[in-house]
Amino acid sequence: MTTVNDAGLVIPVIEERLEVHREAADTGRTLRLRKQVEEVQSDVRVPVATEVVDIQRVPVGRVVDEPPTVRHEGDVIVVPVVEERLVTRKELVLVEEIRLTRRSEVAEADAGTHVLRRERVVAERFDPDTGEWLPEPGSPK
Repeated sequence: MTTVNDAGLVIPVIEERLEVHREAADTGRTLRLRKQVEEVQSDVRVPVATEVVDIQRVPVGRVVDEPPTVRHEGDVIVVPVVEERLVTRKELVLVEEIRLTRRSEVAEADAGTHVLRRERVVAERFDPDTGEWLPEPGSPK
């Protein structure tokens, strides 16, 4: 564009225009994460617990009117044993009680080799010059 002033002087007017746009460019910065699963042999000792019941027979020899029920005395389970005896009349005689006591024992530890798995993540970048995936610095090998 050109303008003319009163003195007849011609002054050119210049305008600059800026156009901004984006383009996708392959910079070789493509990233991928790879998960690797490793198996590691590990020796493990596991304690094996068993439950043992001690049995104690206690003679009683007492006449009862009806059969007693099973009962608990602390850690002991008392199981009454009765029999019928023929006398001129029938009567219940508590012959004995069987006492069961539970206790836990820890035996030798069970030794064995077990396989444990562990995951690792490796970050790699694609190198367009070589066409290979290269590990990122600081990533496990």
